[in-house]
Amino acid sequence: MDVIQQWHQAVKTLDMAILADILAEDVVFHSPVVWTPQPGKMITAMYLMAAAQVIGGEHFHYTKEIIGENQACLEFMTKIDDIVVNGVDIITINEAGLISEFKVMVRPYKGMLALKEKMFEMMQKMGG
Repeated sequence: MDVIQQWHQAVKTLDMAILADILAEDVVFHSPVVWTPQPGKMITAMYLMAAAQVIGGEHFHYTKEIIGENQACLEFMTKIDDIVVNGVDIITINEAGLISEFKVMVRPYKGMLALKEKMFEMMQKMGG
């Protein structure tokens, strides 16, 4: 199973073990609401699991995938409260086949604000 298939499985099952297996130790996470890149496996895993819980569920689905040799762009749609949210996950894969960079972009602005609020609440619950 390649890393993108494993990513889909981690999102679907909220399985931290899968996520831990596919993230490089020096992975960098780029949030749609935090300007500063967030380096490291632990912080990236925390953000990604929180996001999967916040935007996952019955409304979340990937609509398009563009997959290259070492990068993938996965477009998604979801709903936060009554706001339809559209976004992309831009994933870079290193030579070892692990995720070395994960960038999330979200639109519209009111969707990004709703995501920010829900992520803050989830991160507080997770102790982050």
